[in-house]
Amino acid sequence: QVQLAESGGGLVQAGGSLRLSCAASGRTFSNYAMSWFRQAPGKEREFVALINSNGDNSYYADSVKGRFTISRGNAKNTVFLQMNSLKPEDTATYYCARRASFLRPYDHLSSYDSWGQGTQVTVST
Repeated sequence: QVQLAESGGGLVQAGGSLRLSCAASGRTFSNYAMSWFRQAPGKEREFVALINSNGDNSYYADSVKGRFTISRGNAKNTVFLQMNSLKPEDTATYYCARRASFLRPYDHLSSYDSWGQGTQVTVST
């Protein structure tokens, strides 16, 4: 069973940047697509970004397109989320997740077989 561990969250002012990391255990990391989701208090978990298994294709939610960048380092079993121009509405707990397929839809939680525990991102005004 793979384990996913997010890090890099914190408190940042609006307009600032953060870089989240997700470290995965196991030997098959490069076989899977990886995604980031987020969940704000009282709201449903929402899709943020996905990257395919070899890192040459990605997809973003409209709300973060142009501001966030997902990337991965298969040699180190890590996926990243670079977040720029942060807004207060980006405040949430951010989760990484793993799925076998790169096919749409990307936002169905049941299509992911492993989740991390999350890292908190708070954007102040």
